[in-house]
Amino acid sequence: MSIKFLAEDDRPREKFLRKGKDSLSDSELLAIVMGSGNKDESALELARKILSCVNNNWNELSLLSVKELMKFKGIGEVKALSIATSLEIGRRRARQEISDKPVISNSNDAYVIFKNHLSDLRTEEFWALFLNQSNKVTQISQLTQGGISQSIVDVRVLFKTALDNFSTGVIIAHNHPSGSLKPSREDLTITQKIKEAGRFLSIQLLDHLIITQNAYFSFSDEGLL
Repeated sequence: MSIKFLAEDDRPREKFLRKGKDSLSDSELLAIVMGSGNKDESALELARKILSCVNNNWNELSLLSVKELMKFKGIGEVKALSIATSLEIGRRRARQEISDKPVISNSNDAYVIFKNHLSDLRTEEFWALFLNQSNKVTQISQLTQGGISQSIVDVRVLFKTALDNFSTGVIIAHNHPSGSLKPSREDLTITQKIKEAGRFLSIQLLDHLIITQNAYFSFSDEGLL
């Protein structure tokens, strides 16, 4: 059944205009992004099918590539790009919601910032927060972007950025696309290397977080610093 044959209140676009965006379900929002379905399914039915395949989870949907989205009947390159673009806009909006110079008082404060950058990636990336004496964030930077298995950070680049920002503390983080929160031997080694380098420069390594899609591991909380 085409969306045009549904009751007016059940048409996603009309429902958005008449009742507002908060009245729409996830599948209705996705149907609007797609615009149409296929010869056997309306946009709404196709949206429900796609979301059910990712456990009705936007984060899981954002992990699908354009080619993977195109495996659904009725999703061509244009629709796949529209879906991926909408999800990326949402991700960037979430990043911008961070207040100016937030104060970091614990590992969760840092995680709230890092998760918008690292939680839904398929390859490892290495990021850092640079803090002043009041533990206010002065800058957040991506330091490396690696492969699926690991991302190697250049300690010199890390501390050059810290010095440029007159930072007295840094918090580093990287993601594990595998979902494992267990630190690898390389994770432990680079943490100690950064800690020792910071000691000579009077820039303290305050924490190292491992980020997965729904959780994090704190070296500081676990007594590994």
